[in-house]
Amino acid sequence: MAGHSQFKNIMHRKGAQDAKRQKIFNKLAREITVAAKSGLPDPAMNPRLRAAIQAARAGNMPKDRIERAIKQGTAGGGDDTNYDEVRYEGYGPGGVALIIEALTDNRNRTAGEVRTAFTKFGGTLGETNSVSFMFNRVGQVTYPASAASADAMLEAAIEAGADDVQSDEDAHVVTTATDTLGAVRDALEAKFGAPESAKLTWTPMNTVPVAAEDTATSLMKLLDQLEDNDDVQSVIGNFDIPADLMEKLGG
Repeated sequence: MAGHSQFKNIMHRKGAQDAKRQKIFNKLAREITVAAKSGLPDPAMNPRLRAAIQAARAGNMPKDRIERAIKQGTAGGGDDTNYDEVRYEGYGPGGVALIIEALTDNRNRTAGEVRTAFTKFGGTLGETNSVSFMFNRVGQVTYPASAASADAMLEAAIEAGADDVQSDEDAHVVTTATDTLGAVRDALEAKFGAPESAKLTWTPMNTVPVAAEDTATSLMKLLDQLEDNDDVQSVIGNFDIPADLMEKLGG
C-alpha cells in the first residue's frame, strides 16, 4: 500500500525520539497546557486536551506531570505564557519535503533556529504552502499492534467511517477525514480502549526515495536537530529510506 514505507520511517523516527524522554515530556506538557487554555479543562468536553492526555499516557508521562500541565493551562494556573501554533515548510537533503509544526512563545527565535538547521544540513526553508500541497491533511488514530488483530481493526475502522488502515508488527494506523476524526476515535475507543494517539497530521501523496548513504545521513541529522528543538512538536516528511540503510544509520 502506498505510504507504507513512509509509515515505517516515521516509526523509526519515533524510536529515536523515545531516547530523549525528558524532552518529549516537555513537548507533551506544552501541548496539554495549550489545549487546556484553548478550551475547557475537562478532557471529556475538550477533544484536543483529551488527545493530548492520551498521547502523554502512551508516552508513559507521569500522572502528576499531566495534572500539573493541565493546571498550568487553566485560569490562575500560574502559566501566563502565550504559545502560537506555527508551521514551517521546506526541502531537506535529496529534495525531501518537510513540514514542521511548532508551539512557540517567540516566533522570531523559532524561525531562526529552524532556518539554521535547514541551512546547516543542506536544506532550504521555504514559504508557507511551499510543500504542503504535496501532503494530505488527515486525522490519524494509532493503536499498538497488541490492541487487536489487523482484520478486527480494519473491520471496526470501516464501520466507524475511516478511510484507511495500515497495520504491521508495531502498530495499527487508522486514517480518517479531518472532520470525522472525533467520531472514528470514539467508535474505536469503545471497542479497543484509548488509542496511543488521535490527532490531525499530514501524509505525503508520494514519497521520495533516499538511497544514498550521505544524503540519508544529512537528512537524519536535520531531523534530529529539528526534533531536538523545544518548540517543535512534530516533523513530517515524504522520504522513503530503505530499511537496511535506516538500520545502518541507527534509525
